Amino acid sequence: MGERFTLPVLPLRDTVVYPGVAVPISAGRPGTVEAVQEALDGDRRLFAVAQRDNVDDPVPDVLYGIGTVVRIIQTHRVRGGMQLLVQGEGRAQALSYHTEGQAMLHAVLLEMDRQPPANPADPALQALDRELRGRAAELGTRRGVPAEALNQLIQGVDEPGAFADLVAFYLELPTEDKQKLLETLDDEERMRSALVAVERELARIDAQEDIQAKVQSELGERQREMLLREQLKAIQKELGEEEDRDDVEEIRKRLEALELSEDQRTEVERELKRLERTSPQSAEYQVIRTFLEWITELPWNERTEDKIDLARAEQILEEDHHGLEDVKDRILEFLAVRKLQLERKEAEETEVEPEGSAESRSEESPKEEITAEDIHHSGKGPILLFVGPPGVGKTSIAQSIARSLGRKYVRISLGGARDEADIRGHRRTYVGAMPGRIIQGMRQAKSKNPVFLLDEVDKLGVSFQGDPSSALLEVLDPAQNSTFVDHYLGIPFDLSEVLFIATANYLDRIPGPLLDRMERVDFAGYTEAEKLQIAKRYLLPRQRRENSLTEEELSMTDDAVLTVVQNYTREAGVRQLEREVGKFARKVARKIAAGKVERMEATPDDVRELLGRPRVHPEHMSEEDTVGVATGMFYTPMGGDIMFVEASVMPGEGGFVLTGQLGDVMKESGRAALSYAKAHWEHLGIPEDAIKGREVHIHVPAGAIPKDGPSAGITMATALVSALSGRKVRHDLAMTGELTLTGRVLPIGGLKEKILGAVRAGIRDVVIPQENEADLEDIPADVQEMLTIHLVETLDEVISVALKGETENRAAKAPKRRRDPKSGESQVPAGA
Repeated sequence: MGERFTLPVLPLRDTVVYPGVAVPISAGRPGTVEAVQEALDGDRRLFAVAQRDNVDDPVPDVLYGIGTVVRIIQTHRVRGGMQLLVQGEGRAQALSYHTEGQAMLHAVLLEMDRQPPANPADPALQALDRELRGRAAELGTRRGVPAEALNQLIQGVDEPGAFADLVAFYLELPTEDKQKLLETLDDEERMRSALVAVERELARIDAQEDIQAKVQSELGERQREMLLREQLKAIQKELGEEEDRDDVEEIRKRLEALELSEDQRTEVERELKRLERTSPQSAEYQVIRTFLEWITELPWNERTEDKIDLARAEQILEEDHHGLEDVKDRILEFLAVRKLQLERKEAEETEVEPEGSAESRSEESPKEEITAEDIHHSGKGPILLFVGPPGVGKTSIAQSIARSLGRKYVRISLGGARDEADIRGHRRTYVGAMPGRIIQGMRQAKSKNPVFLLDEVDKLGVSFQGDPSSALLEVLDPAQNSTFVDHYLGIPFDLSEVLFIATANYLDRIPGPLLDRMERVDFAGYTEAEKLQIAKRYLLPRQRRENSLTEEELSMTDDAVLTVVQNYTREAGVRQLEREVGKFARKVARKIAAGKVERMEATPDDVRELLGRPRVHPEHMSEEDTVGVATGMFYTPMGGDIMFVEASVMPGEGGFVLTGQLGDVMKESGRAALSYAKAHWEHLGIPEDAIKGREVHIHVPAGAIPKDGPSAGITMATALVSALSGRKVRHDLAMTGELTLTGRVLPIGGLKEKILGAVRAGIRDVVIPQENEADLEDIPADVQEMLTIHLVETLDEVISVALKGETENRAAKAPKRRRDPKSGESQVPAGA
């Protein structure tokens, strides 16, 4: 047994040192540097041993038990440690490890002798040695080691065991395998293990070269192209065009990453080749480059996954908007359908076929494959048209729809657009050409399925440059917009997954073909009760935030809000209401900032004091019944209201005068009413001398406001019959309906707004056409409960309800129909 001795430990990571081999080593860990310094101070010997794991703190447990005694040949101090060159001297076994100094390990060692072959002249041993040397030389040559250096290395070691150590060191083996070779003391066995490792390395190189040869043959043409491109780059570098060509390569990579159809890819590749052939100093170069950059920035196959949570979507819609139930129902219906489509498509796609079904299915009809693209295309977006007066939330609810769907939101305003190129873009032949606003919006969205708002679609203009509304026909047609072609791009772009929403104030200004492509959703004006809730839930909190007020500093009673609604605004929406609330909040903020008040709970008197005199003077119900004055109802985009129709009869030559800036349709309604009264004077209870030799004048205040439409027909007739017969018209009754020459009452539009306007004026009895009964479903239930609604089919029924002083015979001849607000059914009172 050899003599025991102690040396500092040199722990090695990912390497093993063998006897007879010189190895460069970097020492940087504190314990290692300390061990090297002690060796330099002594006999320059260290115990180099490999670590089992690559850790920074080499505790004894991670060190192998057998290593190599090395001698330091050279040292060189560098920043952070030392560079060493060590020479392996012999194997040694660590009997124990212990710590000395600050972090240095020492090992108690026992020298280990290798076992040389018993008969060095054995032919088998010599053959093994020659084979190992030959295969090692071949491996060195395959690795690219120069022949002279290789021969010098091989011939410099004569002893077979030492040569096996040299080969083992240069083999690319894991640390664990190299450690096994180090621990193999028998020279012949170690030579055989080294030869096996060399053969494996050669086999790996052969396989690698075969793979490279196959790849070279397959990619030979591509390599040739790459070589030519590298040569072209060198030429361009000499010409100073290197940066421009780098941009071309970047565009090429971005284009290759796009998922384009074959036709789209062909066109794009053609333009890219033109770009490569064009000089960067040419004006055409910038045109082509801009076109290709547009192509790379469009969302050809990028989508936002729909977050279909019906409860969450309904909650978002309710949070953002009060009322608008029809719109919310339509959006939730779309979400429900989309959810079912996705769930069932995915279920079909993931359905597992039973064994043996493939053969039977092939004999019958082939099953259509379902792809992810089919699942996406199953949810084509609807095309909605929101129609209603300003300020009712058409634009803002589109943002809420996008939020509830989890989609991107894009808005473009079409008000005043009068050029077809605004929609379709300009052809690239024009200087400064660019895509249309649809494609620009898609680039902005960076998604193939955004919520796309076309605002003010009824305000499109027409000029010599084309009709933009005609260009929208393709965009808003679900059968065509999957291949929408912008003039600038010149290739189809899929818009079928976009949820288009258009808004408009006036339906009659939208061309018929365009209107036919959209699903109409009507936005009616808000009732006073709805405006009250909107002001309390949305407008007042927002104005408090904008004016730096807290909820404790400013609050408004319901009566105060209603005062603002009734006396300072006249609109169907809430824009003016928000402005007035903001004005009130600013005045309160001024008082608080001046120290005049600390907080305010606003009452109607406070509103009158801070906002000044009322600026809106709506019509109110007459205070008494009057001969020749009937109350009608009308509708404007600002909402509904009442109007008074005044009729007067005077001696004359039988003339008929209509005043009040009436349109042609309204004038014709007045003439029809007069003709009916003359034809049925006896039936209507009109004295004969009241018609003959009399001049009739009908006036509709206010005279400065233009008026038109057929719905004032029965109102004019009622005022006229009242004036001719001398009977008074009920002041608490308002009416609307078109009148024919035979006395029939025809249906009209805008019923909800008209009735809401009458309610605001204090009216509680209304007369409407029988055929408008279905429209009463749009009237809020609380409004219906306070109303008595008379459904009529003829003017006789209108007269029997509206005029006072009717005889019992007239009442019997003209039964009154009333709508029961609770049951929703029209009824004829008993005895009528």
